[in-house]
Amino acid sequence: MKREVPAVALSFFFAITLIFVSLALPGSPVLVAARQSATPADQGDAKSQPDDVKKNTLGIPFKPSQGLHIDVDLALVNVVVTDPNDRLVSGLDPDNFRVFENNVEQEIATFSSEDVPISIGVIFDCSGSMSNKLGKAREAAVQFLKTANPLDEFFLVSFNERAELTSDYTNSAQDLQGRMILTTAKGRTALFDAIYLGLSEMRGAHNAKRALLIISDGGDNHSRFGESDIKRLVKEADAQLYAIGIFDSLGYRSRTEEELNGPSLLSEITEMTGGRVFAAENLGELPDIAAKIGIELRNQYVLGYRPSNKAHDGRWRKIKIKLRAPRGLPPLSVHSKTGYYAPSH
Repeated sequence: MKREVPAVALSFFFAITLIFVSLALPGSPVLVAARQSATPADQGDAKSQPDDVKKNTLGIPFKPSQGLHIDVDLALVNVVVTDPNDRLVSGLDPDNFRVFENNVEQEIATFSSEDVPISIGVIFDCSGSMSNKLGKAREAAVQFLKTANPLDEFFLVSFNERAELTSDYTNSAQDLQGRMILTTAKGRTALFDAIYLGLSEMRGAHNAKRALLIISDGGDNHSRFGESDIKRLVKEADAQLYAIGIFDSLGYRSRTEEELNGPSLLSEITEMTGGRVFAAENLGELPDIAAKIGIELRNQYVLGYRPSNKAHDGRWRKIKIKLRAPRGLPPLSVHSKTGYYAPSH
């Protein structure tokens, strides 16, 4: 039986001073089963913080108009590679990758595929529309936490018509589970405010690798922040976003505009960071999907390069990863963040 693992992920993060050891994986490429579909890669070639967002967070609140720009020497890009059957491909070497920034090829300076500690924020929907899904959603979160590295740290943001930091940073998955049991489903949906609070809290993270996991049926009908505000913040943020979308069947989903737009909204937000939404119309699929997302976070290549463009112009720079696939392998797909904002000063 094949061990299924979801594919695609990417995080783009920066450090002013960074010592990074380049590691090349020995041996020939290895295929590991994966479930989710992938986009084929080219082969070869601001308002103030909302009043109803809880403020007792270690993170530093920021406005939508503020950038998260940090002067950098080394740009690190997390990459996941999959085959046509959506199985993760491991065992590739640095020579199998090419990195382009604004269509200019960059020299790969570091390479690794280590499993490193992650700072993880769980964004948990407990609005009224989740009333018949809350139990399975909790179970999904538990399965995700079971894939954790012992050095990972977590926090929990729960939301209905308010976004609240339910658990501050902890290394105890059991503590997070205990807090989740106390949540009840009621009220409207302030998804954007919850993402804002999660990104704000993430700025106090202790690990360089960072991710948010959103568990929601999608849509927003009660946030102070708008969709454009959150999309801007997500593009600037130093975190990967994933989502487990607990969607009703299409016939029922069209009852409200929020339910209709929920899937596409979550997809847009996550894909900006190199993540994506894993849709589940069958509640029984939730624990398995959550576990797959957790495993995906552990199966990434990390490519480091020093941008040839040294200008501090604050502009968006596109990133594209191309593959030189080893002989004998079928066409492969690559998943990575699509870009970043350059320093502005």
